[in-house]
Amino acid sequence: MKVAIFPPNSMILADMIVRKGHEPLVVQNEMKQKVTSPDLDAPPFNMTEQDPINGLKYAAIEVPSGVRGRMSLFGPLIEEAEAAIIMSEAPYGFGCVGCARSSELTVFSLRKRNIPLLELEYPTSRDATVEMVYKINTFLDQLDSKEEE
Repeated sequence: MKVAIFPPNSMILADMIVRKGHEPLVVQNEMKQKVTSPDLDAPPFNMTEQDPINGLKYAAIEVPSGVRGRMSLFGPLIEEAEAAIIMSEAPYGFGCVGCARSSELTVFSLRKRNIPLLELEYPTSRDATVEMVYKINTFLDQLDSKEEE
């Protein structure tokens, strides 16, 4: 099953999803399609003029082009998602998306979809971390049973 994650570049969440046999929908895969050589196409030059235009599908014209540009990457992931895991209150290094408005719009769009959704707060203790891993694994196992139905 294709599972969207938020933050959309969290390698921790992506790894957990892969280990359970699902496909994580992460922004790195979207970027891989845009970056073709490490010297010429490296960020920040990998966004094209078309990206903010494509972002209009997900955000209004009045929204800053940076939000539309990010949504041109995040939007297709949201559309493809068959399930989602949202981690709130994560520290900057856990998986930053660079823009609070893009983050709000991404989470809103995931919640609006009629898909299985797990929302968690970033753990701040060892016990909370163990609990978080248990909840994620249980959620992913339940997705397996839904796929079999």
